[in-house]
Amino acid sequence: MKRWSGRVAVVTGASAGIGAAIAEELVKKGLKVVGLARRVERVEENAKLLRSEPGKLHPLRCDVSKESNVKEAFKWVKSNLGVVDILVNNAGVCDFNNLTDGPPEKWRNIIDINVLGLSMCTREAIQSMREKAVDDGHIININRYSISPGAVKTEIAEASGVPKEILEQYKDNPIMEAKDIADSVMYVLGTPPHVQMSLGLSHVRKYDDDGDFKKL
Repeated sequence: MKRWSGRVAVVTGASAGIGAAIAEELVKKGLKVVGLARRVERVEENAKLLRSEPGKLHPLRCDVSKESNVKEAFKWVKSNLGVVDILVNNAGVCDFNNLTDGPPEKWRNIIDINVLGLSMCTREAIQSMREKAVDDGHIININRYSISPGAVKTEIAEASGVPKEILEQYKDNPIMEAKDIADSVMYVLGTPPHVQMSLGLSHVRKYDDDGDFKKL
């Protein structure tokens, strides 16, 4: 990770959960991290907690479903920090609905954020990298191509409207922490420049001293 120290990373959906954990680990590795989020106040609070770390977290309000927001955000990065070296496309939503009931506006919101938002951020990051011919830049997509985690303990299930009785059924199942996914991102970034990989993470198991499975 030493080669990334002092360089610029953009993390979308950085206000909570996986995005916040990734931003934190990158700051600890000495990077200048731009945390994009609609709830920028949360990123600002995290930035205060990370003041003593080698890197710095720069909170920036951005709704990745809006092209004007995305363009303004990357324009700010260019003007204040320089070329983007790493983009972590983490922003995403889900909703507890199905094809038989809809409604279409819920589907449209998912597509706007999870697909179009990712695409627009990727476009801006690549354009930034090309400006100064960055030859080792990384674009990491969470739960799409690069890192595809299974169940992770975040706010997304409650926010998507999953009924409490369903959540209760799975409360004792093995489930990953946001830090586990952040560690996976650090591993990917820590590999040599010629290495490209896709990680699929189902869950993390922990065992006691006797080797017996212990629930998280």
